[in-house]
Amino acid sequence: MKDLNPYLLLTPGPLSTTPSVKETMLRDWCTWDEDYNLGVVQPIRQQLVELAVQDAQNQADYTAVLMQGSGTFSVESCIGSAVPAAGKLLVLKNGAYGDRIQQIAQYLNIETLVLSAEETDYPSPAALDDMLTTHPSITHVACVHCETTTGILNPIEEYAPIIREAGKTWIVDAMSSFGGTTIDMAELGIHFLISSANKCIQGVPGFGFVIANKNLLSQCEGQARSLSLDMFDQWQTMEKGQGKWRFTSPTHVVRAFQKALEELKQEGGIAKRSERYLENHRRLIQGMGNLGFTPVIEKAKQSPFISTFLTPESEAFNFLEFYTRLKNEGFVIYPGKVSDISCFRIGHIGEVYPLDIDRLLIAIEKHMYWKEF
Repeated sequence: MKDLNPYLLLTPGPLSTTPSVKETMLRDWCTWDEDYNLGVVQPIRQQLVELAVQDAQNQADYTAVLMQGSGTFSVESCIGSAVPAAGKLLVLKNGAYGDRIQQIAQYLNIETLVLSAEETDYPSPAALDDMLTTHPSITHVACVHCETTTGILNPIEEYAPIIREAGKTWIVDAMSSFGGTTIDMAELGIHFLISSANKCIQGVPGFGFVIANKNLLSQCEGQARSLSLDMFDQWQTMEKGQGKWRFTSPTHVVRAFQKALEELKQEGGIAKRSERYLENHRRLIQGMGNLGFTPVIEKAKQSPFISTFLTPESEAFNFLEFYTRLKNEGFVIYPGKVSDISCFRIGHIGEVYPLDIDRLLIAIEKHMYWKEF
């Protein structure tokens, strides 16, 4: 199948996909048929658990629940189903997606505390420890792994022993990181991990998923604050119906995701994909530095998924002009989202390779029009 894309998406998602992933969406599927439920949905659920839990002996303790909608639907499903009426949620936030978790909790009338940091930094493990000690009534902790506001990678490995020692239920929004770097839920003690089809697995938008500890998930019955976003009931339906969804399944998107999982395996799994993303990132940071651009996030805290750069200190620079010129060259980048810093973002995940980054850098150098003033 010919790839008809007019440009490469250098965004945090949706992102560029392979022609073969897109081609799988040409077939129609019946949501009641075993070809779909047993042949597509159930294998996906098992493969997600295998990606999230490294030791095969621990995998039986986890399951995957697929949920219609964007990644935010799955975040809301998890928050609204996992936190009981008497629960208290602590949100660690340093960007727009931490804000969104807080907003979801407030909409759902969940008692919430917030531990904040600047968008260019993250809440320290010591501050987390102090918060959990000071507020023993906290029952759940939620954080974003890769905060795509800036591309900062929050230190879940450092948070893990603190949350485990405090005996709290841990929810991790791994929207932009799952599939692009190794995360072991069992080792880290993560109880609920949330991501989406259109991120590092390199599928297309249309559904998200929650990988959950079965013991904790089994305690969520009757807690959901929404009918359509009831994570427990969705799980039970998929278990009893062998892959059946409660409501209309996004069949074409789900099959495309299965193909994307196959291609992840063919690439060499998460380890190899992570190597590619890391090399994309390395070339981008080095090349942008050579052109005079400054990253917003310091190297030690930067993720290999999306990078944020300060806008040039020139009155002649206009992001829309820059964006349009790069789009005409075949590249789509992203505007900045940091509250008080003028910046723009470039993603390096999806069907993007180091040579694509080299081509992008050539295009950027060609269109640094503000240097002429």
